[in-house]
Amino acid sequence: MHSFGRTDIGKKRNINQDYIFFSDEMVGCFPNLYIVADGMGGHRAGDKASSYAVTRFVDLAGKESLEVPFLTMGKLIRQVNEEIFRMSETQDQYAGMGTTFVAATVIDDTVYVMNIGDSRLYYCQNDEFRQITMDHSLVEELVRAGELKREESRYHPQKNIITRALGVSGSLEPDYFMVRISGGGKILLCSDGLSNMVEDHELHKIVSSENDPEKIVDKCIEEANFYGGHDNIAVVAARYDEGRRQQ
Repeated sequence: MHSFGRTDIGKKRNINQDYIFFSDEMVGCFPNLYIVADGMGGHRAGDKASSYAVTRFVDLAGKESLEVPFLTMGKLIRQVNEEIFRMSETQDQYAGMGTTFVAATVIDDTVYVMNIGDSRLYYCQNDEFRQITMDHSLVEELVRAGELKREESRYHPQKNIITRALGVSGSLEPDYFMVRISGGGKILLCSDGLSNMVEDHELHKIVSSENDPEKIVDKCIEEANFYGGHDNIAVVAARYDEGRRQQ
């Protein structure tokens, strides 16, 4: 794997509540690890939730042995959820805080993905580009229920209302996904500061036309700011290199 990631405050916000992690090397029990988190809450609470979630997940991963990827991911994220929820319940400055969380690890030719909230993971292989994760949002539920058309969802006034987040309750139900990847395939993890600003077909053009993850990330952030930069922007891009199988 070859990856790069960056966050940007955007053009409208005073605080950056997005947080990322990316490593092509072993991170405890994972052969590689890629994470994007988008915090929410009052002053300083959102950035606390996202940064704590990511750093704590990485720290816990270093103490685990990998058996079944999703079981390990689920075990770690539930502990992180309990700790963030406890902080929000006992410390006034963190009351109501929470964060989205999307994480991926690539083992051999399979991408294992876990998500909570509306931060996304996209998959790109040759001419194929698709969203792997499913948004946990009110608008997405309306689309799935047939009450709202997909093309209308992008500009819906309640688009930013999410239905699941890390740290907002004592229980947690993440979603899990698997996707096969081959040489030259890429994954793109991002917060809604990118996906709300840049259409999927434009993201496809950026990801498919660039081979360097750093250039992909820089172009994605540039486009999000070009279209207004209404939110913080977090992007992690990773390319699967054929012949370098993950152990």
